[in-house]
Amino acid sequence: MHTQAIIDELIKEKIITISPDKPFTYASGMKSPIYTDLRLTISYPELWDMITSDLAALIKERFPEATVIGGVATAGIPHAALVASKLKLPMIYVRPKPKDHGKGRQIEGRFTKQDKIVLLDDLITTGGSVLEAVRATQKEGGQVIGVSSIFTYYLPDAKANFAKSEVAYAPLLSYPELLKAEKAGGHLSSEQYDLLKHWHEDPWAWGK
Repeated sequence: MHTQAIIDELIKEKIITISPDKPFTYASGMKSPIYTDLRLTISYPELWDMITSDLAALIKERFPEATVIGGVATAGIPHAALVASKLKLPMIYVRPKPKDHGKGRQIEGRFTKQDKIVLLDDLITTGGSVLEAVRATQKEGGQVIGVSSIFTYYLPDAKANFAKSEVAYAPLLSYPELLKAEKAGGHLSSEQYDLLKHWHEDPWAWGK
């Protein structure tokens, strides 16, 4: 696994930006000391190859019975394509809602009820969008055995949502791992580390 090398590149290229002193405001209104734009990873071939190779290895380890890789539109699609190729498995992708023309499909690609599907997204915050994709796939008769992503904040909301859905989740990188790596690398003071950890424990209350 290339965990440290991936984290280093994500920080270096400002794909993940940690700013405890000047927080960001998300669309939801949540204040946060971290901002991620993992869609940028596709512009860095070596980084992208490390990420998708590690995702492929992770899926092989955690979900060895997988027979189909699914991408959650739109950000999960390019990563799912490379992972499926590396694992030599077929791919599908899931839209947020059915098309309003043609055959009105929400899922593109073919699978059977016997297939074991792993869905991929780039980032998990609360898990809402990827779990909607899980439900859409299940509605079409698909058997989703797990979800994976490049990064997760591992927020309390996400833990609760995945527990409720009873879908296994295996992320490549997590917020706690990122913090530990940044502190070990001397990029965060103890005070900044504590502040970032506090946000993770109660993100909605943080910054108010």
